[in-house]
Amino acid sequence: MGLFNGLEKFGLGKLQKMDVFDKDEKKEEKKPEPKPAPAPKPEVHEADLLFDKSYTCPVCDKGFRSKMIKTGKVKLVKQDTDLRPVYKYVDSIKYDVLVCPRCGYSALSRFFKFMMPSQAKLISENISRNFKGLPETGDIYTYDDAIARYQLALANAIVKKAKASERAYTCLKMAWLYRGKAETLPEDTPDRDKVIAELKKEEDSLLVTAYEGFSDSFLKEDFPMCGMDELTVTYLVAELARRAGRYDEAIRWISRVLTSRNASERIKEKARVVKDLVEEDRKKEEEGQEQ
Repeated sequence: MGLFNGLEKFGLGKLQKMDVFDKDEKKEEKKPEPKPAPAPKPEVHEADLLFDKSYTCPVCDKGFRSKMIKTGKVKLVKQDTDLRPVYKYVDSIKYDVLVCPRCGYSALSRFFKFMMPSQAKLISENISRNFKGLPETGDIYTYDDAIARYQLALANAIVKKAKASERAYTCLKMAWLYRGKAETLPEDTPDRDKVIAELKKEEDSLLVTAYEGFSDSFLKEDFPMCGMDELTVTYLVAELARRAGRYDEAIRWISRVLTSRNASERIKEKARVVKDLVEEDRKKEEEGQEQ
């Protein structure tokens, strides 16, 4: 008896000796070679995004080097409503103050080289005469390093009688530093909630000062102001007023943007977001008063 006995009745007797499987088919199919796993991307460190750039101090005329961000090496992740940029891997705000290590002159990079002789004299007499030098830093600036540099920049701005907009802009960017420090505070920080509350208090105080400075300089200074056009500054003042809890002022400034014929749809949309935030803040404040 065979597996195919009886096929002859179909006229297929010659097929009675067939194997169910050919020998070649019985051979195990060769499995394809697994593809090698892609090489892991090299880890990016903050120090990798920095380089030392040379500057000349306009007060003492001495050269020095300061850490700066490599152009094109950082990616913007988002922008806060008060225009604070947030980048991947590094907080660029930490590196925007230049400090002469010899005479102590300091300012945001945007304002550093602009110096009147009378201003240089004021800095020499009130800053340089008592300056004890910069503390050592590592490969990167910590938030505390950066805050100290901003404090020095603000002191210089006041001493040299800088425009209100320069002082306001310095305060604004220092507020962003406190926000960045709070956002990146390690989870194991002792009394972390208390520290964050203190950082928020410092941030809010600086934002109020920035609001007062920008609103005061709006009608007294020319545009562009700190690199911003009139509508951008108008929007910024509105948002700073909101963060300062001055909601009526915020709405007044926002209305200027929304009714402007020159405002782009992009900035009008940002203004609408701030307007909605004002209403939310007002509602929360009213609910808090009722409780």
